[in-house]
Amino acid sequence: MKGGASAWLTGAYEPDLDLVYWGTGNGGPWNAEARKGDNLYVESVLAFRPKTGELVWHYQFSPNDPFDYDATEVGMLIGMDIGGAKRKVLAQANRNGFFYVLDRTNGKLLATNPCMKVKWADKIDMATGLPVESEVFKRIRAGGDEEVFPPVLGGKNWQPMSCNPTTKLAYANTLNISWPYQLAKPEYKKGEWYLGINFRSVTLPKNEPHGYLSAINPMTGKSKWQMAWPGQPSMAGTLSTGGGLVFTGAATGEVIAVDADTGKKLWQFQTGSGIIGLPVTWERDGKQYVSIVSGGGGVWALLGDERMSQTPAGGSLWTFAIQ
Repeated sequence: MKGGASAWLTGAYEPDLDLVYWGTGNGGPWNAEARKGDNLYVESVLAFRPKTGELVWHYQFSPNDPFDYDATEVGMLIGMDIGGAKRKVLAQANRNGFFYVLDRTNGKLLATNPCMKVKWADKIDMATGLPVESEVFKRIRAGGDEEVFPPVLGGKNWQPMSCNPTTKLAYANTLNISWPYQLAKPEYKKGEWYLGINFRSVTLPKNEPHGYLSAINPMTGKSKWQMAWPGQPSMAGTLSTGGGLVFTGAATGEVIAVDADTGKKLWQFQTGSGIIGLPVTWERDGKQYVSIVSGGGGVWALLGDERMSQTPAGGSLWTFAIQ
């Protein structure tokens, strides 16, 4: 029994091109040796006509992936100057650890580089768009027990990132943790995870931060600056404003604002529970506001991190005025 590629996040619409972009999830079982081949259209972005369903183009980020690097979060539809020309692009910091810049008119790969620590692939071949599997990945396929970067949670989880056209940087909460991976015999049981792997918890580094708020150059994957999260990494989304601010939230409950150019923390407010959602901005009567939902939990809670018990459960909406 095989399956997958579920689409469990809302896509994005481009009115000028009349295209809808939708991301897809991972394959089942996770053990990719049980489902040989690329497994189209698993872990892909699909561009199709909303009225007819016609598939115009697709790009598959992680063919035959065993690591749960799903691509359900489409990314950002933005304009970028590339090679002296203005391009309509789809930019995505993928869970597999690479930052992709695609021409959203036709799906052509324009740039891709690792934006965090990656050990499952050496690079993405620009000519084919396919990953070049690392020696670590090859040993896993042969039955080895290896430590993989990024982990099952991805290098960046599904929460959206943001971009500032002035700084030309993308802002995302990224993870700096790994995952022990070993194949096992797939066994389907109704109502249970269909894995086919020896599932264990992620590995937290002892002398390094577990995650960062990263200001990433989309064309190189390199970070201009990173703000380390003490203790638990943030799984929240980010918001960039025209005033040069980046808003996000911490697992311990703080909503913060940092300088988009330098990463300097300018303001924070304790909401009382962990933040795993995304800030949004809106305007009323000429005044700008930022709203964010507070309430701990999410995928990080599934890992049984004892530090989660130190953050109260929540469920509240906070709104702040930008002065």
